This record gives sequence, C-alpha cells and structure tokens, in this order.
Amino acid sequence: MKKLFDDLSYKISRETTRQYSTSFSLGIMALSPKIRNPIYAIYGYVRLADEIVDSFHDHDKQKLLSKYKEETFCALEDKISLNPVLHSFQETVHQYKIDYALIHQFLKSMEMDLQKIDYNSDLYKEYILGSAEVVGLMCLHIFTEGNINEFERLKPYAMTLGSAFQKVNFLRDMKDDYQILGRSYFPNVDISYFDNAVKAQIEKEIEEEFKVALEGIRKLPPSSRFGVYLAYRYYISLFRKIKKTSAAKIVNQRIRISNGRKLSLMMSSYVQYKTSFL
Repeated sequence: MKKLFDDLSYKISRETTRQYSTSFSLGIMALSPKIRNPIYAIYGYVRLADEIVDSFHDHDKQKLLSKYKEETFCALEDKISLNPVLHSFQETVHQYKIDYALIHQFLKSMEMDLQKIDYNSDLYKEYILGSAEVVGLMCLHIFTEGNINEFERLKPYAMTLGSAFQKVNFLRDMKDDYQILGRSYFPNVDISYFDNAVKAQIEKEIEEEFKVALEGIRKLPPSSRFGVYLAYRYYISLFRKIKKTSAAKIVNQRIRISNGRKLSLMMSSYVQYKTSFL
C-alpha cells in the first residue's frame, strides 16, 4: 500500500507545480513521461521553500524555514516523510543520487532572502548559485539518468541557463522584490536610480548567458531536450518583452506573459524544434 502514498506524493508535487507555474508545467509536460514525476518533485520542493521566504508575512519565516530544512534532512535520512512534497523529493534525491551539497546550497540562498543584504558581486553570484544554478543541476541529474560523464559535460550549461532564468526573474519581479520585500539583488545598483543604461547592461549579460545555454540544450538527451527548450523559449519571450519596457515601468509593474501567449509559444516552439533546432 505504500505505493499509494508514493503516487499521491508525486501527484501533490505535480499539482503544486500547476498551481504556481503555468510555464514550468508546460515545460514539464514536454519532457518524456518517465522523468516528469522527479522534476515535479524538485519543483514542488523548491516552491515551498520559496513561498516561506516570499509569502508567509504573518508568520515567523525564520522558524518555518529552519523547520523545513530540518524536515528535509530527516526525510532524506529516514527515506520517508508524511509531508507528501518532501516524500517525493527525498525519493527523487535517492533515486538519482542528487548531491546533498546542492540542497544545502539552495537552502542557504533561501536563508539569505530572510536577511537585509547589500549585494556585492560575490554575494550576488552566491545567491544565484543557490537559488537557481543548483536547481538546474538537480534537474540535470534526472535528465542524464545517472550518467556521470554526461552530467559533468552538461553541468556548465545547466548552471548558465539557471543563472539566465534567475536574472530575468529579478527584472520581472523587481517591483515586488523592492517595494514589498525590500530586496535588491543586482550588485552596486540603487533601484531608486534604476535607469535604462543600467537595465541595458544587465540585459547584455543575460543575452550572453542565453547564447551559451542554448548550446547546452542542444546537447541534452532527447527525453529532456524539448521540455528544456520550451522553458528557454518562454524565458526568451519574457526577456524580449522586458527589453522593450522602460526601466521606470520595470520598477513599477510586473511583466507577464499571458497564458494564451504561453500556449502559442508551445506550439511554435514545437514546430521550430522539429524543423530547425537540431
């Protein structure tokens, strides 16, 4: 009967993904069915941690995150958890031999979000490493299905793609991060004086990362290549919309891609993938 609980746990991680992210849900649906559940498990896990630091304003966030961290490693040690999201995550970690160091690094970045930090270049890189790059590496363990040589070959590309995604998120979410949460991630940038010149400099950095990341996507196994490419296309579309938006508007409104546009991107991405991507 434990299989019933295992299946339920993955379903809850899947539903968590669908509730919080239409774009990632579409990307995961484009993966091979055999690797979808583990990716849902990873997304569900990181989503809950992110919610603690971003949304639970009427609660003791530090206490909640510390408890989540403790429960994470208890689940990993016991190989079970009554929290379905943690249960599916621990099973995925064990199945694909995901390095615990990646989990520690992720949780460290979440802890950074609970502090008032003036980000310099080193802290900025450390935050992106933990909040985005290591999540990409967790997924890469699944994409390469235990092939260590392939994992090492694709590792730099996965980290670069995660970094590009996160920097686009920083620009997209600048209004809420700065005005509601009091955060500013870009080093040596005063959001009060955020202008088009500063924005263009950040965008140039992101463009270079996207170019490198695309090379890596082309090298992924067929089971994951289109799903990751779809996520890439979504972020490229979001990035282009951000580029067309003035710095003043970026600070005062969240840039979005409509669900209709996301579906359109999925269809056009599939055609492009089949006709010219490989």
